[in-house]
Amino acid sequence: MINTLSAAQNKGSLKAELRKYLSPSILLLDEVGYLPIDQRGADLLFQVISQRYERGSIVLTTNKAFKQWPTIFNGDSTITSAVLDRLLHHAEIVLIEGTSFRMKDRVET
Repeated sequence: MINTLSAAQNKGSLKAELRKYLSPSILLLDEVGYLPIDQRGADLLFQVISQRYERGSIVLTTNKAFKQWPTIFNGDSTITSAVLDRLLHHAEIVLIEGTSFRMKDRVET
């Protein structure tokens, strides 16, 4: 999503591309924090989250604790705080602990 939005911003079509992420009733953001997000990407992600706030649901998956989120957002604690504020306001947090589903068939040696 961030790469697509960044390319659209370069082409001058950011508003049109943003609409694609603002219109669905549910937006799924999977593996947030798996790859680092630069400042531009953090700003773009914030725009999506901010504009969807109280208008559409977001399902977000991550393996990072909230205290680690500044590392996801290029060390920017201000944008991290703003993102978390909007995401957590009406959130249902589901913490999943235990063995990875992908590892369920792995035999311990």
